[in-house]
Amino acid sequence: MKDITVEELFKLEEPIIIDIRSPIEFKDGAIPGAVNVPLFSNEVRAEIGTIYKQEGQAAAKWRAMELVSPKIPEMLHTIKSYGENREIVIHCWRGGMRSRAVVTFLEFAGIYAWRLVGGYKAYRHYILEQIPSMIPEKAIVIHGMTGVGKTEVLKILKRRGYPILDLEEMAGHRGSIFGTIGLGEGHNQKTFDSLLFKGLQDIQGAEYFLVEAESKRIGKSVQPEKLMDVKFEGLNFLIHTPLEQRVKHLVSEYVLPYKDEPWYHEKIFLSMERVLKRMKDIDLKNQLMESMEKRDYQAMIPILLEDYYDPRYDYARLEYQKEFIDIFADNYLDAADKIEIKLEELCFQPVLAG
Repeated sequence: MKDITVEELFKLEEPIIIDIRSPIEFKDGAIPGAVNVPLFSNEVRAEIGTIYKQEGQAAAKWRAMELVSPKIPEMLHTIKSYGENREIVIHCWRGGMRSRAVVTFLEFAGIYAWRLVGGYKAYRHYILEQIPSMIPEKAIVIHGMTGVGKTEVLKILKRRGYPILDLEEMAGHRGSIFGTIGLGEGHNQKTFDSLLFKGLQDIQGAEYFLVEAESKRIGKSVQPEKLMDVKFEGLNFLIHTPLEQRVKHLVSEYVLPYKDEPWYHEKIFLSMERVLKRMKDIDLKNQLMESMEKRDYQAMIPILLEDYYDPRYDYARLEYQKEFIDIFADNYLDAADKIEIKLEELCFQPVLAG
């Protein structure tokens, strides 16, 4: 049996990683790019776990064999189809019985695969240990009121070869009360950490990185202390765009793609309840409730920006210690162009293939 450590795994050239844990385990956290080919379904895993607790290991193994045996040929065929001309790495939770069994079955079928020592647990321990040392020492932080298009600016600069960490994408959340609109439930901490590790791998060798100003918590995910420290010491760009452009951008991002979905208005209503609880001005509350009942988001968004988000954003900026470079732009594309010019003046060059 060929064993491979997590550190050695990252030295392989484009391996196919097969995660044989149950779907519920895979959903809770996985190695980015891994394919879930479960040995046990969620129900089988629960049944075997119960037998293990009540009757012991031997009874649990026997029942597992009874339930899994008929499905082995199909599982091996699936793994083989993914692993054409690529190194195959098999892993479970701790690199124990499940991965050993599957790798053994693969060997009997003439398919040679690696077994990840320590499984997903070892992978997670490894990345949490590595992440702090992988963060470049210089951060360029993109600030701006809600709706200026900070995320779009980052994506444009990434295409132009600048080293970017898109933390909102890693969190599956846009960093606001409405942050999961159209994005599902948002990512948990395990998924965020895995995507952050991969993002840091992608910019390995860069002396700096660009990142959006975010609070420490983004949705369900929390950024590591080292990352926050580097950001607070970073060079700051503050984007200014006209209010009408910000409203237009938010309507195009949060409203137009989803307004006809059956879940949309209820989700907006639930999110707005949180906003209304924090607002003290009765007239503004009434205006927001009226526009919400009419589903007039074009009227609702400017009130939210000027009387809720903007004052809170001004306060959040106080955590950043270095100077702010103002970028006055008509839209996010204009902002990206002006930031790039300024970066060149400051000798920050693209370092990655655009």
